[in-house]
Amino acid sequence: MAAPDLAAETALQRRAWLAAGALVAAAIVWLSLTPSPPKTGVAHEDKFGHVLAYGALMYCLSRGAGSSAARFGFAAASLAMGIGLEFAQDWLGYRHREIADIVANAAGVALGWALAGLARARRSAPARPR
Repeated sequence: MAAPDLAAETALQRRAWLAAGALVAAAIVWLSLTPSPPKTGVAHEDKFGHVLAYGALMYCLSRGAGSSAARFGFAAASLAMGIGLEFAQDWLGYRHREIADIVANAAGVALGWALAGLARARRSAPARPR
């Protein structure tokens, strides 16, 4: 069994982060499967959107995780969801799977994990005297 992190969030904070992660996941599913996702007109918005969405997902889930093993599981599940949604797009017929989207999803998961790790490290660092 993995040891809990010293900088772990309180149980209430973890539940709130996990709830936020569930909302982000629901938004990702809708955006991935809707026939006409919103457009911003920004160049490469699709790939930026994948990185941002999966980064937000992993950040929330990582902050809600109680251990390193849980964070690893959330990362694997997030990647599996992204791959599954890309294949689902092919099956629906009005969207198409792209390997570049899967790569952008993975980059977002890595970014979210890293940012959450920085937040945990900052939270556990001793306060500096002024």
